[in-house]
Amino acid sequence: MNKAELIDAVAQNADVSKAAASRALDAFIETITQVLKSGETVSLVGFGSFQVKNSAERVGRNPSSGKPITIAAAKKPSFKAGKGLKDSVN
Repeated sequence: MNKAELIDAVAQNADVSKAAASRALDAFIETITQVLKSGETVSLVGFGSFQVKNSAERVGRNPSSGKPITIAAAKKPSFKAGKGLKDSVN
């Protein structure tokens, strides 16, 4: 399912226009992005939680030359599914 299909499904399930569903989805994504940028976690009980994890600097290999390269430390967004979501999928 892509973003357009998700907007269509939300509009149909919530009985709102596609424009309203699109604005709501965009606001949801923007809000989660801003909260993660500030270093906080977003927890949706029964669905899951979004958080930022830190990856340490490490040494990797250039696949074409085989030479070692340094991979910089980074912050990575992650999602952990909640029990309700896991149970509904299984």
